Amino acid sequence: MLQLLNDEYYMQLAIQLAQGATGQTGINPVVGCVLVKDGRIIGMGAHLKRGTPHAEIHALDMAGADAAGSTAYVTLEPCSHYGATPPCSDRLVRERVKRVVVSCTDPNPLVAGTGIAKLRQHSVEVSVGLLAEHALRLNEVFNHFILTRRPFVTLKTASTLDGKIASRTGDSRWITSGEARQFVHTLRHQHQAIMVGVDTVLADDPQLTTRLDVPALHPIRVIADSRLRLSTGARVVTEPCAETIVLTTAEASQAKRAELEAAGVTVLDCGPGPRVNLTKAMELLGQRDIASILLEGGGQLNGAMLEARLINKMVLFYAPKIIGGGAKAPDNFQFGGFERMNDAIRLERTELQQFGDDICITGYPHYRNEV
Repeated sequence: MLQLLNDEYYMQLAIQLAQGATGQTGINPVVGCVLVKDGRIIGMGAHLKRGTPHAEIHALDMAGADAAGSTAYVTLEPCSHYGATPPCSDRLVRERVKRVVVSCTDPNPLVAGTGIAKLRQHSVEVSVGLLAEHALRLNEVFNHFILTRRPFVTLKTASTLDGKIASRTGDSRWITSGEARQFVHTLRHQHQAIMVGVDTVLADDPQLTTRLDVPALHPIRVIADSRLRLSTGARVVTEPCAETIVLTTAEASQAKRAELEAAGVTVLDCGPGPRVNLTKAMELLGQRDIASILLEGGGQLNGAMLEARLINKMVLFYAPKIIGGGAKAPDNFQFGGFERMNDAIRLERTELQQFGDDICITGYPHYRNEV
């Protein structure tokens, strides 16, 4: 029992190290590693950026010669193949690490158990599965992308208790508190891209950047714009702090496309029209190595993404306000809907948080006929 408690303590530390790098590794997983010998931590590390050394390498470099005979706690199976960096499993063997505790196996077909097998072939004791649920949650983006090659989409909305994202006059500043808005900027930092519809850009001229009290990463800005109504004077075009990608259709003006491209915007054709084929759009964004998207759309884009089953996670903020306005006040989801309550899309694994007076519900949509 004492051994289990020690293992959990060190694995929790490895998970915390990995969690701290959320949003920094692109299409790579976040991974933490802690090296322990004779009851003392001798090395620790996290994977910080795609193409740079993995967590195990940072921990081994810190430990130096003390690594021989140690136990490594790793949140994800050590890699076994040559990519941008050499295999971590080879380095663990070479440094004569005695035991490796792995939280979960790597779904990447290039690894998928081979890292664990290599360690065991070299007489390294390996145990797998400790705090696996926590580690899997850390890498929900990576796990989805590596198997589908499409971005993991997190929808964020902020609405009143009656489901309105603006008043009947279009006023939406501000629905939620400053605490909630700060958390949203943290979400932007943790996602590779932010996605909105062109109506949002035309109405608000947003920057779609991350604004925190500490330096943070700005997401790639993705605009769904089937007719290329985006102005070259919009701040998402004129402010070059992040790349801007416009999703459009073959029906859009070629002259306007050339104008936007000349201004530095990337324009992607997503189907013949009249609307952007959102499934095709996700495939094209995946081809550009965009693994995660924070969807901050209006009701129509939210509804269309939901109908296309492209939303993987939802973060729903509700302010303790009732605005009314009927059909003139936009809803957070606008789509055809279902005839029976039993067919409604249900959120699973829900969590509840409070920011100031606002409530935040986080969950994962379960779509009809989904296994």
